[in-house]
Amino acid sequence: MEHVPPPAEELALLDRELAQLDARRAHLLTRRAWLVSALRPQAPDAPRWQTPPVGHGWAPGQPWSAAPRAAKPSGPPRSAQNVLLTLGGLLLTVAAVAFTLVSWGSMGIGGRSAVLALVTVAALTAPAVLLRRKLAATAEALAALALVLTLLDVYAIHAVAAPDADGLTFTAVASAVLAALWAAYGLALGKLHLPLPAAVFFVQWPLLLGAWAAGAPAIVVGWALLVTAVVDGAIALWGKGLGVRVTAGIGLAVMGSAALLTGLGESLTADGPLGAVLPGTLPLTAAVAALAGAWRAPNGYAQAGGVVAGLAAVTAVGGVLRAAVPGTWHVPVYLLCGLALLSVVRAPLPRSAGRGVLAAAGAVVAGALLWAVPPVAAVLLGPVELVAEVWAGAPDGFRGALGESMRWSETAAAPVVLAVVAGLLGAAYRWWPSLVRVAAPLVTPGARARGAAGAGALALGWAALLVAAAVLGVPYPVAVALETVLVAGLLVVAVRDSGESSAGPARAVAGASGGGWSAMTVTALVGAVGGSVSVGLLSLAAEVATYAVFGALVVLFAGAALRTRAVVEQAVFAVAAVVWGTVLTGCVAGSLRLAPHEAAPLLLVVPAVTVLLGARLRLHPVALPVELAGALGALVAVGLAVPDAPFLALVLALCGVLAAGAAVRPERRPAAGYVAAVLFVAATWVRLAASEVSAPEAYTLPVTVPALVVGVLRRRKDPEASSWTAYGPGLAATLLPSLAVAWTDPDWVRPLLLGVAALVITLLGAKYRLQALLLLGGAVLALVTLHELAPYVVQVAGALPRWLPPALAGLLLLAVGATYEQRLRDARKLKDVLGRMR
Repeated sequence: MEHVPPPAEELALLDRELAQLDARRAHLLTRRAWLVSALRPQAPDAPRWQTPPVGHGWAPGQPWSAAPRAAKPSGPPRSAQNVLLTLGGLLLTVAAVAFTLVSWGSMGIGGRSAVLALVTVAALTAPAVLLRRKLAATAEALAALALVLTLLDVYAIHAVAAPDADGLTFTAVASAVLAALWAAYGLALGKLHLPLPAAVFFVQWPLLLGAWAAGAPAIVVGWALLVTAVVDGAIALWGKGLGVRVTAGIGLAVMGSAALLTGLGESLTADGPLGAVLPGTLPLTAAVAALAGAWRAPNGYAQAGGVVAGLAAVTAVGGVLRAAVPGTWHVPVYLLCGLALLSVVRAPLPRSAGRGVLAAAGAVVAGALLWAVPPVAAVLLGPVELVAEVWAGAPDGFRGALGESMRWSETAAAPVVLAVVAGLLGAAYRWWPSLVRVAAPLVTPGARARGAAGAGALALGWAALLVAAAVLGVPYPVAVALETVLVAGLLVVAVRDSGESSAGPARAVAGASGGGWSAMTVTALVGAVGGSVSVGLLSLAAEVATYAVFGALVVLFAGAALRTRAVVEQAVFAVAAVVWGTVLTGCVAGSLRLAPHEAAPLLLVVPAVTVLLGARLRLHPVALPVELAGALGALVAVGLAVPDAPFLALVLALCGVLAAGAAVRPERRPAAGYVAAVLFVAATWVRLAASEVSAPEAYTLPVTVPALVVGVLRRRKDPEASSWTAYGPGLAATLLPSLAVAWTDPDWVRPLLLGVAALVITLLGAKYRLQALLLLGGAVLALVTLHELAPYVVQVAGALPRWLPPALAGLLLLAVGATYEQRLRDARKLKDVLGRMR
């Protein structure tokens, strides 16, 4: 047993423990107070903390204050100080503006000049005094006020002393004076952050406004912008302070862009090569200045300078050459100038600047390719118009099949642009090791870049040939043959590269990592499929061309599927072959002049072939995509047969036969078996409806009885078989058609017999725990009961007050909500019971 002390002794024990707790609490509070005071800033001349007294548990030499007190802040927080200074400066600025603009006329000329000059001098002098007293924030606020006052001085001088002076000229001179004044002021008071950025801002305007005031031509204005940009660049490189460099950088971007745009505009509007020389000197000078700045700038800015230098050089040289050639060839001229920038890999430039020049070359090439996109799109998508007039006759040449959306005479240079870039990328792909060695000082491209180069060469070369055929206006048969041959070539490339990418561990790893073979294979695949669609549409103009093209496409894609070893590529080729084969059977139906519903059974030839092919391939990965492609053709056949019920029933039955044939294979049985059952039942219903049969039981019962016998035998052989598989198709064959007829039958005999049969089936399902019987019988019984009670429900609902149904619905919702958890548990129990049934 535990010892329980007497009350007096226990009281004394509790008092001692409470005293110890109080001492420990005081100890911790003292330490906390010291830590709070130690974390606050102290004046430089404040006494240092002494070591803590002995006996407090801290190491000697640790700062300590015997009587720590919270240090009082020496002034308001910096954020509050900034707000106060900003508001004060703003109010003074508003007062100065109001004085200058509103109260100016109430004083004489001497008083006005004296007041404004005195205030300005005071505002300029005060920051120097404040800086000596170490009040930097206040000095910055007064410097901002002085800046506004100098602007008001300029306005006052123009309004009083020189009212007749030209506004632009006066502003240009005033900007130069203010720039010099604030530059000198900022250098004199080096601790202020505002004066020097203000001087940089004023530097932007003297030359521009002076040229504008003098009525100078656009090229002179461009030179003024360029000189200003050069000054900004020098300030950005050698200026001191972040504000100065940022302001100069913004000015450099704005003024430099305006100068280059001005030079480009003048170059594009020049009358001839000689007339383009003078405008070309402007961007050429800008290129030299940008390159000189890039030589000394940090990495990121150096690369931007290289981009600007490259684009400016292309603008200058290309503008002169452009004026010497017809308008159709302007883009190739600029493209060649852009490609000439690639020689920068041999120039002794810094790495970042050289990369910028290469990026400029890439931008020029991308712009040229973007210009060539519309002709390529017209060649690929133009034949879509032939779908509306199938087999209307061969058009007059390739252009006649592409419509009138494109002016081909204005795009004569498009195939040249595509061919030049394709040749360049192809050469890079072919001699990649040499290219890597040459470009090593600037860039180090990897395997992905080589793959992109090869893929780009393939795609652009294919597009160049197509556009060239359209530009030359080749005859229609030649165009069809050319596109078919190009599709065959792309398939050869895809088969070769997919084989090489899987021909060994090294190749497989390279292809998996996005190497050249993988990119080439993807490009060839996409090009082959897209080209086959385009040439297929193009062939629709003539019947002979249609058969020739789609027959060739079936052979080409089937051959590619047999030749390749890569699974994905093989599946794509096989599916494409199935699709084109389906289109070919549709063409046969069109030649036989069959109506759409009459052509539907013919379209099932290809799905039948795919079922046989799937049985031959069995577990091969390509088998499923091929069969799904065939199923898509069967779905098209069903859609064509919908307008005619007898043909629809025939097509559904044939599709059921195909699905049953696929269900013979164990791996397809779970899905294809149900599909076959649904198709057979649907075919039966459609056939009965087409024959206007009013007693479907005479046709469905002979099917139901043997189906149920087969189900019983199946369950005896395999007790674990599902009741849906054994009895579901047989019961549905009779119950569902009878239910559909019973809902429109005014007599009472069929609903009664159907209800009795459904009740018996439901009871059997509940007794033998068969899910199919329970659910099918219960659903049919419920629907039959609802059909029989519907007139009485309608009659009762009409006799009730209109407010009663909503009230009853509300009460029902309340009851369900109040017992929601119980209903949820009941639903879960029912789900478990049904799940345990067979």
